Amino acid sequence: MRVAALQLEAAVGNVEHNLEECERLGERAGREGAELIVLPEFFTTGTANRPELRDVALPPDGAATELLLALAARHDALVGGSYLCRDPDGHVRNAFVLASPGGIAGRHDKDIPTMWENRLYVGGDDDGLISVGKLTLGAAVCWELMRTQTAARLRGRADIVIGGSGWWSIPPWAPRPFLRALERGNSERAVRAPARFAEYVGAPVVHAAHAGRLNCPMPGLPAHYHGRYEGAALVADAHGRVLACRSADEGSGISVADVAPGAVAPARAIPDRFWLQRRGLVPALFWAYQNPLGRRQYRREHGRKVVGVDRMLAADRVP
Repeated sequence: MRVAALQLEAAVGNVEHNLEECERLGERAGREGAELIVLPEFFTTGTANRPELRDVALPPDGAATELLLALAARHDALVGGSYLCRDPDGHVRNAFVLASPGGIAGRHDKDIPTMWENRLYVGGDDDGLISVGKLTLGAAVCWELMRTQTAARLRGRADIVIGGSGWWSIPPWAPRPFLRALERGNSERAVRAPARFAEYVGAPVVHAAHAGRLNCPMPGLPAHYHGRYEGAALVADAHGRVLACRSADEGSGISVADVAPGAVAPARAIPDRFWLQRRGLVPALFWAYQNPLGRRQYRREHGRKVVGVDRMLAADRVP
């Protein structure tokens, strides 16, 4: 099966521009014969600590879904990606939607928002498995690829894992030599995570990504974040071998490869802990303070507008 992972240089918050760029890249993937086309996380908006991104969240039947359906019909392919989706209950979720030539095949809501993302949306609790004919696809978005609970729900059940990331760099603050060394590890981890996940699940992984610079206020600190997206648009086989890879330094484009769908015996056992891989010192610290801060901000800025509060908002602590 020929698959394509898109790499997008998003304009943060500019939905029209980002949809146009996704359509351009999706058309290119379709012309190269891709039967499965995967767009990155937040393909409509990019990601940053900017609460106004919630204001451009799209409805489930909005322009983002229309684009996925149009590409699927035009190229007789499966097309999926995640975006900020405002549901009928008033909450915003990070929804991975998979379209087929016949309509919407299924949806997965990312389970736990990462760091400043908690200010933008609430989490979901579905299993992420989407069946299309005889094919079962397992959706996993960004840091879901880093958690044992994701591997456990997809292991032996998914024929192909599909998803994307909006992974950002560690800022070059003082002490610069120390943080630069940590950033090298963070950058390597961002590239390695999708292929490593294939080893835990025993299925090919098609992972879309972002590229380019981003900046925003730093949550809860008198500082401004200046950094970049990192990782790669990557395709790996069920054993974790990388078949195609476009690094963030290469900018927008696509990675195309042929994979053999179907589960195999996983190369790695799932460890008895919350994380599949070590996150690194700075990401662990950011996770510890930004998750609860973001949930409180979401509750304060957004929760009063809807009836009831998502279960994730009720939790003050997440591992």
